Amino acid sequence: MLCLRQVCLFTLRHYQVRTLSSDLLLSQINSCTHEDEVFSLVGRNKAGLSEKHVGIALNMLWQLQKKRPLFLRTSDYIRNHSQFLTLCILAENKVEQMEDEAIVDTLYSILRLNVEDHNSLAEVLVSEAWKRLERQLSFPALSKFALCLYKQRRHFSPVIGKIAHIVDMKLDSIQDIRILSVLMVSISDVISQSFRDRLLQKAGQLLEEKDEVHFNYAKRILQFLQNVKLRYHPLLEKCNKTFLKSAPCLDIHSISLIFGLYEQMGFDNVEFRLVAKQLLSETIDDYYDPETFAKLFFTLGPMAGSKVRERLLVTAARMAEDFSSQQVLVILKTMQKMKCRNSHLLKKMASILHKHLDSYHVLQLVKLTQYLVVLRCHNLELFAKLKMLLFGFLKSSVIPADTAAIIRVLAMLPSFQVEEIIINKAAAVLPQCRLHHLNCIATALVKWNHYDQLHWQNRSELCVKLLQKLNDCGFQRLQKANNLNLLLEELTHANGEWFEEVLSEEAVAVCQCLADQITWANVLQLSCFLIKTSQRCPLLLDRIASVTVENIGKIHPFEIYFILFLFSALNYDPPASEEFFESCIQHLTSKLSSFETYHLVLLGHVLAMAGYFPPVLITRIFNVSFLSKLDAQLEVLPDTLKQRVRLCLMKLNRAVCLECPEFHIPWFHENYCQRVFRNSSSRINPLRQHVHRMLTEILGGSHYARISVLTTYYYEIDFECIMDENKKPLSYMDGVEGIHLRHDIRDEGRNALPPGAQKIALEFLDSKAFSKDSRHLKGEPAVKKRHLEMLGYRVVQIPHFEWNSMVLSTKGEQLEYLRKHLYGIQ
Repeated sequence: MLCLRQVCLFTLRHYQVRTLSSDLLLSQINSCTHEDEVFSLVGRNKAGLSEKHVGIALNMLWQLQKKRPLFLRTSDYIRNHSQFLTLCILAENKVEQMEDEAIVDTLYSILRLNVEDHNSLAEVLVSEAWKRLERQLSFPALSKFALCLYKQRRHFSPVIGKIAHIVDMKLDSIQDIRILSVLMVSISDVISQSFRDRLLQKAGQLLEEKDEVHFNYAKRILQFLQNVKLRYHPLLEKCNKTFLKSAPCLDIHSISLIFGLYEQMGFDNVEFRLVAKQLLSETIDDYYDPETFAKLFFTLGPMAGSKVRERLLVTAARMAEDFSSQQVLVILKTMQKMKCRNSHLLKKMASILHKHLDSYHVLQLVKLTQYLVVLRCHNLELFAKLKMLLFGFLKSSVIPADTAAIIRVLAMLPSFQVEEIIINKAAAVLPQCRLHHLNCIATALVKWNHYDQLHWQNRSELCVKLLQKLNDCGFQRLQKANNLNLLLEELTHANGEWFEEVLSEEAVAVCQCLADQITWANVLQLSCFLIKTSQRCPLLLDRIASVTVENIGKIHPFEIYFILFLFSALNYDPPASEEFFESCIQHLTSKLSSFETYHLVLLGHVLAMAGYFPPVLITRIFNVSFLSKLDAQLEVLPDTLKQRVRLCLMKLNRAVCLECPEFHIPWFHENYCQRVFRNSSSRINPLRQHVHRMLTEILGGSHYARISVLTTYYYEIDFECIMDENKKPLSYMDGVEGIHLRHDIRDEGRNALPPGAQKIALEFLDSKAFSKDSRHLKGEPAVKKRHLEMLGYRVVQIPHFEWNSMVLSTKGEQLEYLRKHLYGIQ
């Protein structure tokens, strides 16, 4: 008994000493301030390291690296250190003794230290964590494990599927937005649409409930939306609010990532642009290394003022030699977006590209070539190398999308001699191509044939056969469609002349056959497609209107704008038209705060085209503080969008002045209109000159008609003449044949017509004024006619399909046609 007591006391003392020693070692590891200190401790205590020591040591190595800027990290040094290998071997041997959290933490740490994907310790840790999924890891451990698998690109692995199932079962229990955001990104590739929608709803709920949300969590939710290819406005707006609240904490890496995700999803927010511009402009001198400067250039360049823009270009040229292959791509992409053809910078980029070309994969080469062509690079040696590389990729390509992209960009290259193998390669992949890819190949083929770049026997015969095969494949792909959502997803990316001329009508017909699948969730995509095709299809339009009215509360206000745009642009009134427009307007006016400032201008213009002027919207827009805010925001918008918004504001101002004088809104676009017309090209084309000569013959002299007249409120009309009450033409006093510009609205009062006289506006309407393959007038020309009549004109519109018809094939027939319309003869 005494011996047993002595053994127990010895064991207890030994255990206490070992525990104290262990605790001291853990404390020492946790107190390390440099990686070498960790390795020194590991080397001295190798024999006594427990699984806990090993896990803490590996985690400490990552924590020390994490504190340093990216360019000062030394992951290579750590991975190649002998004691790191020791730690990995020990961890691998002790993995079964590790606690759940320790396994996941260790896996995360070594992955952040950039160990190779097939590292044996990583494989062992993944296997062990997978086993423990059955024992229900805690949510923090589960999310971290899922993130590790995502970083290893195991997006479709069975273990990710298992994690997704667990999340699906326990979604209601997750109350931490950080954990949820990590899980959402990690499982995004293996979820169903219904599960996706539940995740969106849960994320929105948690974002709404939390007063303070870290911007990293919102970034992950953006990444999830990008992964599932969904532009879900309610969640995007909540994430954007988080970024705005966190603005002082955002660095260049976060800002550029957010801008990149917004760009990929087609989302934008002017307020965030303004905040980012201010933050980056104030710290522009802090970005002196290539990585951060490339991100600065990408983010700030497109919205910078002239002085900052010039500084960015000079700095980019100075840093050019130090840019990596990816950074060169970013600079060129941003130059294209900025429409910047700075020859010095472009030459610098071209000169350093030679050393990077072999490191690009095929789609990067395609993008690079596109950037250089659009920016008008003239480095023939560089283009020759690009041709060789692209041609090599084409020969070995087995992916239809890659093949189509290479063929499209080869057609952009200057003086490219097409080899027959390219045509054969195209023909081989056609049956597997999506509509967008077919259009890429068709565009290239038509261009090569047009510029006579096909140099082999029977080229015309081959070209005709391939184009016919293209058409057949396109028709077959459309006719096989039985799911409207999948079809619309494909039609969204189908653009170009070939698609418009060959398949557009058939695509609309297929959509008609699937009209019973139109829901509130896909009504936006369908509307955008019909806007693009400009086809007036009553069956689809009526269905869109009814679905919209029935589900008005489920559709985001900005999506309703596009639906209204469709009906206004096509000048189409659905059944119960008033109910449709009033329902949309009522919903929109209650949600005006969800619109960007410039979006309200676009919305006002669309409603004005349809003849609706909601007082709450009009008074909000034509307000000094609103217009001041709009001016500030326009400064950071892309040039094309900026010009469109300004034009829509002018048109809305004009419509309100003419149709709603009770609002007492002044006309304040005189200078804008004069500037626009002063900078525009000559508007007297051969058709106008020909018709003016005929009008001279009909009316009895050139002084009886004016050509290219600008009316009050700056409508341009092809011809103007004046008839007295007896339908006799009145002479213009100046008799000038040319552009007549009234510089001041007040001129109208001084140029009053004689009693009973009538101004006549003669307008020639080309195919753009009508819905495609239709004689139905579109919205803009219909509004112009309405407004001209308000200005006192009798409007005579001459459609292209009448003027160019065989009925009017002779001058005499044309003269008689014009005479009847001018004098109102039936």
